[in-house]
Parts: sequence; C-alpha cells; structure tokens
Amino acid sequence: MDFNKVKVDMDGTVAVLTLNDPAALNAVSPDMLEGLADALEWIDTPDNGVRCVVMTGEGRGFCAGANLAGGRPGERPGEQRSNAQPDAGQALEQKYHPILRKIRKLKMPFITAVNGPAAGVGMSFALMGDMVLAGKSSYFLQAFRRIGLVPDGGSTYLLPRLIGVARAKELSLLGEKLPADTALNWGLINRVYEDDALMGEAMKLAHDLAAGPTRTLGLIREAYADSFDNTYEEQLDKERWLQREAGRTEDFKEGVKAFLEKRPAQFKGN
Repeated sequence: MDFNKVKVDMDGTVAVLTLNDPAALNAVSPDMLEGLADALEWIDTPDNGVRCVVMTGEGRGFCAGANLAGGRPGERPGEQRSNAQPDAGQALEQKYHPILRKIRKLKMPFITAVNGPAAGVGMSFALMGDMVLAGKSSYFLQAFRRIGLVPDGGSTYLLPRLIGVARAKELSLLGEKLPADTALNWGLINRVYEDDALMGEAMKLAHDLAAGPTRTLGLIREAYADSFDNTYEEQLDKERWLQREAGRTEDFKEGVKAFLEKRPAQFKGN
C-alpha cells in the first residue's frame, strides 16, 4: 500500500513500513508526516491483522532528518510566511509528536532496521524500535546543533536513559557521527549486521515476534515505556494490572496448555 512518501508491504502478519523518498535520503517532509500518520493508522487497525512492524528506509538511508528544502521545519515549500517570530516547535507539537505517540502506543512489537544514516529526527525514529537493528555502514547523528536547533523527537528523553547523560550530551553538543558498531557497544542499539543481510535478519526476527502472543507483547511494550517515569511501587502496581490483562488472553491459556503438553505454543495474538 502506498501512502504519501511512505509505503507498507505485508509479509504474512508482518508490516514493513518504509520511508519512501530516497532522492532526499528519506528526509522528513510535511508530506511524509501525513503519509506516516495514515500508514500507522492502517497498521493499528485490528482488522488488518498486523502483529509486528519493521520500519526502514528506501534506498541508501534510513532517514536524514527533517527535510529543510522548504524552509523552516514542518513548513511546506511555497507556504506563505508571516512577519511573526518563527516557532520551530509548532511543527513538533502539531505534526511530529502525534506520530511519535502513535508509535509508542502500538499494540504490537516495533522493529527498526537502520540502513545508512539516521540523523536528527531520523535518529529519534530509529530509537523508537523495541529492537533496533543496524547495517554495518549505518550511523547515528544528532544533527540539530549543525543548524542551530536543540535535539527533538524525544531524543533528550531517550538518550540519557539508554546511554547515560555524559554520552547523550556528547552526541548532542558535538554533533559527531556515531557508527553502528560503537552504538552497539554503548548499548544504544541491539544488533549489527552486514548491510546486505540487514533486512533478512530483521524479517526473521519480525516473523518470530509476529508468531508470539501479540496482545501480551503489546503489554510488555507498555510496561517498559511507563517504567521510565514510575517509582518502584508504581511499577509493581503497573505489572499487577498488566498481568491481569495478559492472564485473560486466549494466548495465555494456549501457552499454559502447550507447556503442560510439552509442545510449542500456537499463539493467535488474542
């Protein structure tokens, strides 16, 4: 299915969500943001049967950040400007944040397969993956300081929690490229593969997750997303209520039955 500068291809119950503007290294434009919103809405519709998502970029790059060809971030080419002071944060609030929240709240595993550069907000999208896989030649770049902006797309939230404050500040203040192998050593990403093996490995992992207890995997996503902000006691309470939901699924019944019968479970995602 083709959306605006985004496409979705189904492989069984795995949706491959591809940023599709290779001439611009998949830099994010207002058109692409609209396409992403529509694609994520389609993916999140239960009747479409998606049980895992792989996000990647078409061509030589994952995402080169915001497309600045039209001027200010989020501004369409030819859009009439007012004489008021620019508000670069308005596009974040109105365009980017709904998409980031939608990804965070997906009810199925979300994998990112980073091919080539993941810069600026492209790095933010890459780090939204529950599993972040990268090709050997790929790199990550906090490019914001190069154009006089602060990190966005949730970077200032995610980076210190993933790699610590010192390294997060280093990436953001210096704006240096972080190679995939170094990102792996730092614990920023999960796995690195040869470039030509990346998508094959991503799809193998995606199909494994898609065959799992999808509703429960979605609850696991929710548990870890909320754990950043909860106290220990709050997280214990969170686990208690999520476990109630998981324990009421058909997949839980199947999992217990399969365990007792000493056979692989046949999860249906419900």
